[in-house]
Amino acid sequence: MQSPNKSYQENISNYTAQLQAIRKKMNLIAFLRLSCFIALATVAYYAAKEFTYFFLFACFLVLALFMALVKTYFNLKDKKLLTEQLLFINQNELDILNGRPNQFDNGNAFFSQESYYDDLDIFGEGSLYHALNRTTTEHGAITLSGFLKDPFTRKEEITSQHEAVKILSNDPGNRQLLMAYGLVQVGGKESLYAILEWLNVVPKINKSKSLRVIRWALPLYNTVGVLVYLGTDNYFPLMFGIIGSWVLVGLFAKYINGQHRLIGEKQKVLNQYAGILRIFGNINPQQSRRLKELQSISRQAHQIIKQLSALTSWFDQRLNMVVNILLNSLFAYDIQCTIALENWKEANSKDFEKYINCVGNIECLNSLSCFAYNHPEYVYPIIIENEFVIKAEQIAHPLISKNECVANDFSIGKKDKLHVVTGSNMSGKTTFLRTIGVNLLLAQCGTPVCASSFVFAPMQILSSIRVSDSLQEHTSYFMAELKKLQQIILQLQKGRPALVLIDEILRGTNSEDKTQGSEEFVKRLISYHSLSLFATHDLALSKLEKVFPGKVSNYCFESIIHNGELLFDYKLQEGVAKNKNASFLMKKMEII
Repeated sequence: MQSPNKSYQENISNYTAQLQAIRKKMNLIAFLRLSCFIALATVAYYAAKEFTYFFLFACFLVLALFMALVKTYFNLKDKKLLTEQLLFINQNELDILNGRPNQFDNGNAFFSQESYYDDLDIFGEGSLYHALNRTTTEHGAITLSGFLKDPFTRKEEITSQHEAVKILSNDPGNRQLLMAYGLVQVGGKESLYAILEWLNVVPKINKSKSLRVIRWALPLYNTVGVLVYLGTDNYFPLMFGIIGSWVLVGLFAKYINGQHRLIGEKQKVLNQYAGILRIFGNINPQQSRRLKELQSISRQAHQIIKQLSALTSWFDQRLNMVVNILLNSLFAYDIQCTIALENWKEANSKDFEKYINCVGNIECLNSLSCFAYNHPEYVYPIIIENEFVIKAEQIAHPLISKNECVANDFSIGKKDKLHVVTGSNMSGKTTFLRTIGVNLLLAQCGTPVCASSFVFAPMQILSSIRVSDSLQEHTSYFMAELKKLQQIILQLQKGRPALVLIDEILRGTNSEDKTQGSEEFVKRLISYHSLSLFATHDLALSKLEKVFPGKVSNYCFESIIHNGELLFDYKLQEGVAKNKNASFLMKKMEII
């Protein structure tokens, strides 16, 4: 199988060549179109001077050729836009593999200090969301953030997600088309929420029997009025018809304007969603139940959303003053469009949210599958339910580059349920806690993990790693930390299995009080259905291994002072840390 790096390089070369060819064709078509226009003007001039059927035929022939060239030009323009996005996608993926930042949104809008989101760097620049995100729609972004905030915790759901990600990751062509069509038609973030609001407005026009008759009778009457005027110069019948049309439109003007504020100018975002649904319909779901379910919805949703896109496009013609005056005068155009939209609403409103949520799930799966494709060395985890364990071999942090990260073997749950992890500053304790948490989160979202093997039981993640005070909320650092610890206990009391990640608690109190509080907290943690990693500088906590044999174990990260230099190997070891580096570093930096 070709490596992702080589695949992206080949795609960049191919799309660059395609773009050059398309631009050449567009230049040629532009020249031919100009030539046709000059030819049309010339033929029209001679036809006006001396009318013959030859000149008339020539006019129609050149006009038809001109229209064909215009259509060809716009088709090439669409192809150019799509190819440019495909080129951007492959260049972005290659840049990511070479350590440069992802050009898609970093999810900072979803950032929160609650739960593990801040502790594990889930949202924001360089975050897990930033590494995963390939979404182009608001619903895609929300769905992806939702998975990271609340991943699957049932084996069958996770397994189904894994199957879908595996299949989709092996179809890079369609995956990139999904992104490209989404990027070509980028819609406004509020657009679909306005449509959802429009769907909740009760229809007022299409139920009226008299209006259903008038909507056809009035245009017919006005058509006859035009013919009468052309044949007799009598404009009174047509004038009465036009007045009647504007009276009818005026009666519902306030309602129609309100409808247009909600549904108007939505063609672009609707086309974006419809394009994604159409491409997804071409994917081979194989035996994936999840992909089959989404594809079943997408094929139906594509046609329905495309219909709404066309209707909104027609409705938007009322913004053109000439079209508005002409069509409303003769056909009560606003009434016709509103009735058509209300008919669509009655037929499809109950399923519309399901359709756009389908787009969100498709884009989320596409993002996870791209991540899987970019990391062929990662492994899909094994999910077990008969044992409450996490066991990993050569596990590393997926957000740290291959050249810098150090992998470790790790197991918890079989022999013990809480690890006290000691070590000096910068030795790797906190990074290790995040490594376990982030990989567990990836596993439960449905992607492979950064390890050579990973076995786990599904569980929620609870953490207290990064704590900050708040002037706005009048919360001190110490109180902020206590609130985090309180939330962990409240969640554990609900009985759901959990992985608890604690880094150096009670930093805001004296050492004796800190040790006592930490011991009591550890005792409480091991009484719940949880697995815990408890990182600390407090070596006194290591005695808990003897107090709670089979429940608490000591592990550490050591630092080494060699030839006047401080070195770290970032390898997890059994036992208690012995070396200290604070005094050494302070002397080296001439602080003391």
